[in-house]
Amino acid sequence: MAIKLKVTNIKGDDCAKNITKSIQTMESDAKIDVDVNAKTVTVEAAASEESIKQIVQSAGYIIEGY
Repeated sequence: MAIKLKVTNIKGDDCAKNITKSIQTMESDAKIDVDVNAKTVTVEAAASEESIKQIVQSAGYIIEGY
């Protein structure tokens, strides 16, 4: 299941790498696409949407509407 999140404080490639690394720590085979320009993170993983949101937030990022 693909989850698409609007992450308002993505600023560049370092943010994309940090988000990717954080999610892959929990689920190493997750497919993650971070679009820096659109400020979106799309994740395909077995983990729940709630778990993914919590990981992104705990890495220091703000999810729109969450």
